[in-house]
Amino acid sequence: MDVVIGIDTGTTATKGIAAGLDGRLRARTSVHYPLSVPAPGRAELDPRHLVDAAVKALKEVRAVCEANGDRVVGVSLSAFLHGLVPMDGDGKPLGPLITWADGRAGEQCDSIIAAGRAKGLHARTGTPVHPMSPLSKLAWWRETNPDFLRNTPRWGGVKELILSELSDKSFLVDLSIASGTGLYDIHQRQWDPEALEIAGVNKGQLAEVVPTTKVLRIGDLPLIVGAADGPLANLGLGATPAGVAAVSLGTSGAVRTIVDRPTADADGRLFCYALTEDRWAIGGAVNNAGSVVRWAGQSFASGFERPGAEGEDADERDAALLIEAQGAPPGSDGLLCLPYLLGERAPWWRSGLRGAYLGLRREHGRAHLVRAAVEGVCQQLALVRDSFATEGFEVREVRATGGSTASELWVGVLAAALNLPVAIADTPEGTALGACLLGWHALGELPDLDHAAALIEIGEPTRPDPANASLYARLRPLVEKAAMSVLETVRELDRLAPLPETAATAHATRVDGPPDGRKA
Repeated sequence: MDVVIGIDTGTTATKGIAAGLDGRLRARTSVHYPLSVPAPGRAELDPRHLVDAAVKALKEVRAVCEANGDRVVGVSLSAFLHGLVPMDGDGKPLGPLITWADGRAGEQCDSIIAAGRAKGLHARTGTPVHPMSPLSKLAWWRETNPDFLRNTPRWGGVKELILSELSDKSFLVDLSIASGTGLYDIHQRQWDPEALEIAGVNKGQLAEVVPTTKVLRIGDLPLIVGAADGPLANLGLGATPAGVAAVSLGTSGAVRTIVDRPTADADGRLFCYALTEDRWAIGGAVNNAGSVVRWAGQSFASGFERPGAEGEDADERDAALLIEAQGAPPGSDGLLCLPYLLGERAPWWRSGLRGAYLGLRREHGRAHLVRAAVEGVCQQLALVRDSFATEGFEVREVRATGGSTASELWVGVLAAALNLPVAIADTPEGTALGACLLGWHALGELPDLDHAAALIEIGEPTRPDPANASLYARLRPLVEKAAMSVLETVRELDRLAPLPETAATAHATRVDGPPDGRKA
């Protein structure tokens, strides 16, 4: 069978798969690497880990294909959005890659908003002004180390880094990744002059923007530049036709739907990122999803043991907690959770948000706390979906992927919060599969991207419980009211009790690995 290899560079792992024109997987692999948290609010990756993982994943999948007698006809790339890494003139990294989860640029975002520039930037670039974006990160560099910012030959993200390694040192970025930088005018299709001025860089320091279907070469194979992970997840789930939305429910979460033109909502609640030049993903991402249950397991389940559970890992513990949480009633007996452990993005894009439980009473136990956290995440995703309706984009069906979809509680609450049927994709590699399908499209073998919807196998949808859907709809306005009402309180707490530098150093951690000793 002829196959395309999809390489998907994520925050903690690079996944590689091979898929035929029928969308069926023929090989897969995963290469993990550590995420560094050198101080509170920071999140970095070693760029060499990303490059090495992409090369390793490609070699491993190609070897399996050759062993199976499959012929590789192309390689297509996916990468996570909003990364930023300084590079020399040859594309070699000059420091760590700052990820989307890094919040160091909060003050710079507040300054842009206070100056009245955020709304115009969002309308032109499709990217909200938020610490996640490269625009904000570059503004942070401009204030903290302007000489380094000015003298660095190249500034890019994951895709620029990988392409510099794989494609004869080309300094290119695809339209999809560029549309998520906050620096690119998605209507005029050029780097935005005002954004460049705020960031303190010139367009010569940024990559040439090319279509997501552009074909380069990697050795003897066509190399498709590819797109960003979010829009590709829609494609890999078959969620490209009108009325179908994709929900990612992993460590973080997102809800997206595909439209046929770049658009910016009047309220500034939705992002707009390209899939191709004439297909665009609008939606919103939330920082907190499965990570909230993992935190609950670490915080509420210390010493939590079940019969025969000796030696169970964190995933098993979290699954047990979710089963226990099903015993709490919908609405968690009046307990409301704002699950903003890692701050929050959509739909408000306000830096400084923090988590909270409201309505806590003595009768509430661990099951209530966990269920309320799940409900809080799903309500946040529903707030994003509500913005679709405000803009006139109807959603009738949801296709979901991600590790949290293995939980009956997660899927049931999500369906009720959205008040929509939720179908789960049979493959967990939706983003990498989307890269493969985009590769087939670029090679001229898949003329209609909407045809992907017929290729993707999904299970029987979970339909919303009407009573629960009604309850969550009544509770949802309280989520926004509570979040905005506590915002100034938590900002004051941050001012009154800032984390001392010694404490920041003491609490510096590295997720899944040892420290590398490098600082931005």
